[in-house]
Amino acid sequence: MAMTTCDVTIIGAGPYGLSAAAHLRTVKGLEVRVFGEPMSFWKHNMPVGMFLRSNWTATQIADPNYALTLEAYKTANGNHLSHPVPLDRFIQYGLWYQRQAAPDLDQRKIARVESHPNGFRLILEDGEVFNSRRVIIATGIRSFAWRPPEFEGLPPWLASHTSENRDLCRFAGKQVLVIGGGQSALESAALLREVGAEVEVVARTHRIHWLQGWTSRALHHQMGKFTSRLLYAPTDVGPAGISQLMARPELLRRLPRGIQDLLWKRSVRPAGARWLVNRLQNVSIRIGRSVVSVGPVGEQVKVRLDDGSERTVHHVLLGTGYHVDIAKYDFLGPELVRWIRRFNGYPCLTEGLEASVLGLHILGAPAAWSFGPLMQFVSGTHYASRSLVRFIAGRGATQVGDETTT
Repeated sequence: MAMTTCDVTIIGAGPYGLSAAAHLRTVKGLEVRVFGEPMSFWKHNMPVGMFLRSNWTATQIADPNYALTLEAYKTANGNHLSHPVPLDRFIQYGLWYQRQAAPDLDQRKIARVESHPNGFRLILEDGEVFNSRRVIIATGIRSFAWRPPEFEGLPPWLASHTSENRDLCRFAGKQVLVIGGGQSALESAALLREVGAEVEVVARTHRIHWLQGWTSRALHHQMGKFTSRLLYAPTDVGPAGISQLMARPELLRRLPRGIQDLLWKRSVRPAGARWLVNRLQNVSIRIGRSVVSVGPVGEQVKVRLDDGSERTVHHVLLGTGYHVDIAKYDFLGPELVRWIRRFNGYPCLTEGLEASVLGLHILGAPAAWSFGPLMQFVSGTHYASRSLVRFIAGRGATQVGDETTT
């Protein structure tokens, strides 16, 4: 029996995977299969009670006809949506989007992707095997959660990453030390305090950066809507002026690499939403400090800082972000990984977000080194999906064959 072959396989059913499916299914005659649990990272790796930091327009998952917006979701379901958007409502929005854009979603896990003369060979967790001329990886950042080296030896009940804690209620009545000065660390600290934990935040930064402060709102009011729109793109990534460049990756990537890196650092430095300030009034925040040693003490953990101070707590929560390294994708065959040109773990992508292995496309945060920090946010689905569909429709899915391994 001949092995089945499809044109495009999408691995991942979060915002990037679903948006890619919606766009690619507008290409006549293109067979697209989508695999993954819808909105899985948001459902299982984000804390209950979280709010999205991005503004309303930047929280929309891109679709080709602007028919699957947050406004359309509200109208269709009669749900009230506040701003900032609560996590549970955003998940519901994503699931609604999936039912419209990819109703035939296959939730089986892709166990392995390997090179094949006709593109790629994919093996499902239940043993089914099929070929695909193109593969789009849109599996998010779960694999990239970063733990500082000093915490590597600690068991999970003493130290864990923020992405490993869906329900923070288990820390009620406990002493918790939160490491980090960005949104994840700060919001987790607020949530911990609200469930009854005793919380302290330690951050290396010498200043906590707050977004959307009163001075920013006053300035926008004085400038007026027209001027504000000139300076700030709806994608909501980057400060005034730079925001417009971040929203146009095709222009950003033409700049010298050093300038790209400086703009990236300026646009996505660790920061917290202004609406967290009041919620953190009763939380101790130590800035300009770093951890020099940790070690278990009975059922607790002792942490020593670079100023010599020590504290013994029940748990350390690491809001230390993510370090992209596509070699950590457990479904990619090692031979295929070796063929992908990379820089510091990021794939080096070209037009259509295509890797050096032809026919392999990588969306979301791993695309940030090639297309800028916009790819780290939901608002990046607009550029990524349009770029992807232009490229594949222009080249034709069937043009990937023996050249895949060259």
